Amino acid sequence: MKFNLERNICNHTIVPHGGIYSTNFKLDPKIIDFSSNVNPLGFPYQVKNIIKKNTSLISAYPDPNSSDLKDNLERYTGIPKRQIIVGNGATEIIYYFCKAFIKKNNQVIIPIPTFGEYEAAVLLQGGRVSYLKTMNLNESIQELQHMITKNNCIFLCNPNNPTGYLIKRKNMLKILETAYNKSALVFLDECFIELATESNESLISNLKEFDNLFILRSLTKSFGLAGLRIGYGFGSKKMVDVLTRIKIPWNVNALAQKAGITALSSKSHLLKTRKLIKNELTFLISSISKIRNFTCYPSSTNFILLESKINSKTVQKKLIKKKLLIRDCSTFRGLDNKFLRIAVRTHKENVKLVKALEEI
Repeated sequence: MKFNLERNICNHTIVPHGGIYSTNFKLDPKIIDFSSNVNPLGFPYQVKNIIKKNTSLISAYPDPNSSDLKDNLERYTGIPKRQIIVGNGATEIIYYFCKAFIKKNNQVIIPIPTFGEYEAAVLLQGGRVSYLKTMNLNESIQELQHMITKNNCIFLCNPNNPTGYLIKRKNMLKILETAYNKSALVFLDECFIELATESNESLISNLKEFDNLFILRSLTKSFGLAGLRIGYGFGSKKMVDVLTRIKIPWNVNALAQKAGITALSSKSHLLKTRKLIKNELTFLISSISKIRNFTCYPSSTNFILLESKINSKTVQKKLIKKKLLIRDCSTFRGLDNKFLRIAVRTHKENVKLVKALEEI
């Protein structure tokens, strides 16, 4: 049977990601995963207990509005729940946002390299993408501002994945103000900002004054809940109302909602994580920089971009044999087979990775 599909659907491709299911190699279940940028300490221990206590919820439909979780997110962030949307992972919200606000032939600006789902979601809606190639957006603010025209949409990731650079708040505000004056939307992905080791550069406090701003967050990264899929976002009430109307029913499962509520009360877990990341970033960058085949880019969060003199796929294959999985970055637009990304893990695991890289 022949399907009459729109061109943007026919051309849609799946974005490659890290994780134990990301390669064609049969992986040992005991492999250490440096390819996924999740909390190196995993999830708070309280989450396991709450899931055990609520297994009866498996047979019941979840709250379609994630009301209790929103109440807790309001207390956690200070943002009114009417301005919060919850998703089955942050990526679901990216696709909802594009479905709602990106029309056919709309011009969208994406600095690259960055998370590939922005581009994929935009193109699926028939939008057109203009790319700004920059490894550090702090050095390209004026260039980005010049690209913004009336009714544009800009996608930004802060700290940026995969480069690890944190965009300074003063620079973000320059972009946001230019976009506001030209009636352009700004989609700001802050999924890694709670794990940032530097000062808080979030724009969450600017939501009141800029109704063109949407901010994305995730419990996946901060609290190690990747398998349960919980993302959330903030925007104006008008913007969130639109997103709420188009989301699918029961999009966040009952156990994920319970786990999310529990995780948000575990601030000590987050503080402990930040301390570990800060220490281990220093260790990893210092150690790997001494290895002749690799150069580290500076990072402000829980992952590091490496430039390699050896083909990235070759490095990945060799490390898999040592039961270590890293991210081959040749699939990121703007990068090639000279780049790799490693997540920060525990010191013992990081030592194993450094020794393995030394042997390559």
